[in-house]
Amino acid sequence: MSSDRVNQLQALTRSDVAGLTADVTGVVLLPEDNGYAAECATYNTAVPRLPAVVVGAACAADVQRAVRFAGAHGRPVTVLNTGHTSLPLGRDAVLITTRRMTGVTIDTTLARARVGAGVRWQQVIEAAAPHGLAPLNGSSPTVGVVGYTLGGGLSPTLGRAFGWASDHVTALDVVTANGALRHATVATEPELFWGIRGARENLGIVTAMEFDLFPVSRLYGGSLAFSGKHAEAVLSAYARLTALAPDELTTSIAFLRSPDLPAFPASLPGTCTIHVRVSWLGTAAEGDALLRPLREAAPTLADTVADMPYSAFASIHADPVDALPFAERTVTLAALEPRLIQRLVEDLGGESDGAPAIVGLRHLGGAMAGPSINAGAAGLRDGEFALWVIALGDESTTASARPWTDAFFGRLGPWLVPGRLLNFMGRDDVGEEAVRAAYPPATYRRMQEAKAAYDPGNLFRLGHTIPPHP
Repeated sequence: MSSDRVNQLQALTRSDVAGLTADVTGVVLLPEDNGYAAECATYNTAVPRLPAVVVGAACAADVQRAVRFAGAHGRPVTVLNTGHTSLPLGRDAVLITTRRMTGVTIDTTLARARVGAGVRWQQVIEAAAPHGLAPLNGSSPTVGVVGYTLGGGLSPTLGRAFGWASDHVTALDVVTANGALRHATVATEPELFWGIRGARENLGIVTAMEFDLFPVSRLYGGSLAFSGKHAEAVLSAYARLTALAPDELTTSIAFLRSPDLPAFPASLPGTCTIHVRVSWLGTAAEGDALLRPLREAAPTLADTVADMPYSAFASIHADPVDALPFAERTVTLAALEPRLIQRLVEDLGGESDGAPAIVGLRHLGGAMAGPSINAGAAGLRDGEFALWVIALGDESTTASARPWTDAFFGRLGPWLVPGRLLNFMGRDDVGEEAVRAAYPPATYRRMQEAKAAYDPGNLFRLGHTIPPHP
């Protein structure tokens, strides 16, 4: 169906969804229904999500019925796993939410977890920790497991030690565009298994996932905070730390500015602080030795780095729990050499002006670099850092960050590395050109071929769309 025809689709009526409502175990809500807004709500409150109908799936069969309904009515369909998605959704769409699908099973013999599509990382960690096991989770305990992993899964605690989360998926249950529920592994549906670990919902909607866990029960971690006026000294010390970092050390550095929002101190808008986040799997004594030059580079405003149980990982980044309005963009960088350090200091340091609220660099490399025998389509395997820019505020506020970010990325040109982390690409990067730039050319073409096989009609065409290969 053409995009013009889709844009002309009329609003769905109660009669239109009567059959779907009768068949679904969960809920079916139209825009006028109580609970519709809450069902569509996301972590990013700046992104409008106003679908024609939202289906709160309680099981895989509900997802199948919703996908078949969308296909029969010529409407695009997408999924909202837990709410951290930050992409807009039009009034013609069918939205499937999976937050009711929260089963978690731990196989201690194989060191694997099986989760439903609505599970968040905190649930996995609580289930795995008593067995001395840990997943390749993100920085926030409230992030959904499935969406994070299908976008690559850059773990800020274990990534350099064990690799991309998507590379450690062992099986997926996926509803494809024809409504079929497929079990995808390296042996069964190998192209679907490969492609959806990077293409996300372009190839189907995952209802359950199995993945590896690792024998980690504690770490030496936390955050070092510095004044932005020491940007050059801190960034130079951080560059030396990362240049020689063992794989067991995963770190990031972020330049933070307090925005003029109610959730932040009103007396300090624009104040710049630098935060180095640390996760070290060795002993505390070894970690102290690694961090000593960084601690000596400048006075610390705060130092929370200490030995901790793995279950306390969320304290390292201390991500906000409550929903916020924001816009995000990303690029990939080479190693931190002196000219790049100077460039970042000029743009982000304490004397700079106009930078967005958060600009962070996540250290890549280690086990995330190079080929993996179980690799999917996701993963930045050549770059040294994923740079992530986040502007806080609604659309009228974050609009001013676009030209600044465009100019900033332009000045970083000599150090840019091809590829982008899909999980850090926001609503400004949903066009085909931006999505294509996230992958190596051969990977993108192979995903298009998989799209043609599993979704030739492009039913899953919302968000970071990959069109079928012609």
